[in-house]
Amino acid sequence: MRILVTNDDGINANGLRTLEKIAQDIAGADGEVWTVAPAFEQSGVAHAISYTHPTMIAQLGERRYAAEGSPADCVLAGLYDVLVDGKPDLVLSGVNRGNNAGENVMYSGTIGGAMEAALQGIPAIALSQFLGPKNAGLDDPFEAAASHGAATIRALLDKGCWDSGDYQIFYNVNFPPVPAEGVLGMRVGRQGFRRGTSFSVEPHVSPSGRRFLWVRGSAQAVETGPGTDVTDNLQGYISVTPLRADLTAHDRIDELRAALA
Repeated sequence: MRILVTNDDGINANGLRTLEKIAQDIAGADGEVWTVAPAFEQSGVAHAISYTHPTMIAQLGERRYAAEGSPADCVLAGLYDVLVDGKPDLVLSGVNRGNNAGENVMYSGTIGGAMEAALQGIPAIALSQFLGPKNAGLDDPFEAAASHGAATIRALLDKGCWDSGDYQIFYNVNFPPVPAEGVLGMRVGRQGFRRGTSFSVEPHVSPSGRRFLWVRGSAQAVETGPGTDVTDNLQGYISVTPLRADLTAHDRIDELRAALA
């Protein structure tokens, strides 16, 4: 198996090293793992691509590249430059430092990388490690992902729903904020929404008198109801959510069509 790996935390991120090991396990001794990751952190860029300026790419080692662009840029670089001799069988994006569950999905560069692969017709999985009091201080905060990542990916490859139509399915996997031994299993759920929390901005004035705004995050340990990714994670389960890039509100099409007829 040929696997392309990317992330949004950057080429030097610990989570990327975790994912490279997972990918090598999946690919096997005769497989290939190729890494094309952002040269610098790209958290929060979602599915952005560098449409108006070029992306510099540099080879750092065997099958290992850094690109000055977003995760989606890196997937495009991997598919159309680095692996021009043959596309990968699978794209893995992550392992992100922090969860990409709930509304975080909409902002995540990790998700953006997997989404771009799916739009290109390549099976893709995004992986993220939820952090909390039980695992953030571990020697390896990615312990749960490292221990359970390969088995989770194999389960999706063997039993997951994969299609080849427009806006094909890709998967969002979040590992719970617990040590590896505390993981209770895997649950399939929908994307949740943390009510009463949101991103915001905090103004600061620099020593030169200029005004700047810092984006502030929000509380993450907020349950989002039964059968949702955030709640499953907070209860100790690996969450698996099938996603599509199609943002259409299909449940409102007929109602709107009738209203505007």
